[in-house]
Amino acid sequence: MFRLGYNTNGLPFQRLGDALELVSDLGYEAVAITPDVGALDPLRLSPADVAEARKRLDDLGLSVAIETGARFVLDPRRKHRPTLLEASAAERERRVDFYFRCLALAVELGADVVSLWAGAAPEGEPGTLDELPEHPLLDRLASGLAAVLERARDLGVRVGFEPEPGMFIERPAGFRTLLGYMGPAGDDLGLTLDVGHCVVTGDLPVSSVVDEFAGRLLHVHLADCPRGRHHHVPFGEGDLDLVDALRGLTASGFQGMAAVELSRDGHRGPEAAADALASLHAALTEI
Repeated sequence: MFRLGYNTNGLPFQRLGDALELVSDLGYEAVAITPDVGALDPLRLSPADVAEARKRLDDLGLSVAIETGARFVLDPRRKHRPTLLEASAAERERRVDFYFRCLALAVELGADVVSLWAGAAPEGEPGTLDELPEHPLLDRLASGLAAVLERARDLGVRVGFEPEPGMFIERPAGFRTLLGYMGPAGDDLGLTLDVGHCVVTGDLPVSSVVDEFAGRLLHVHLADCPRGRHHHVPFGEGDLDLVDALRGLTASGFQGMAAVELSRDGHRGPEAAADALASLHAALTEI
């Protein structure tokens, strides 16, 4: 069975140690850590902070994954920039270096998964890639990912790629195209599937997406979303069929982490985390 976790981007006002204890006390088995300016900033890591986090994770028995979606960690004025799609090779290299740092942090924390995404097209190109067989930005993206995957193989860490609404690759179909473009260089690339994103992009039912990509499914994000709107909301407030999504994960034999991601609810993080777990347990009883 997959392990239920919670993403620390939904607990931005707790110290990391306090957030880890809260997640464990609520009954989660895992935590997805988003290294950010407030906790484990990959650009300003303190060995003591890393060692303390590793000890806390071990003491609590939490499995861990590393998320790389911090909004302004690389540029305080441009959300999620630079990306692997930038025209400037130096800018793309900054993102690659950030991923290398996150991979190294994963090793130190005992995480075996690092999750990432493409980013938005930066130069006014069409915003997304779905079934297009070729696109000028594919080479930039594939080259950067190839370097990250090579480093990840050396470190024994897996990389999960997340389609994200509004980004260059926003649907599972775009992930499929990316794999075809990369060929053998992408053999190790797994899928991070956000079930709420499937609602936004109309890739339904979620169980069918899980079934199609079961062999690549590495990591899962759990949240509800309204149809057609990329807005993470608590379960029951959007259009996600949670029972269908969890049934699909169970039937696929997925054994990784399924982490709740409610960054918009950070102002009520403890309550949101508790409510989410209650909803998940209720939905699991229907499977």
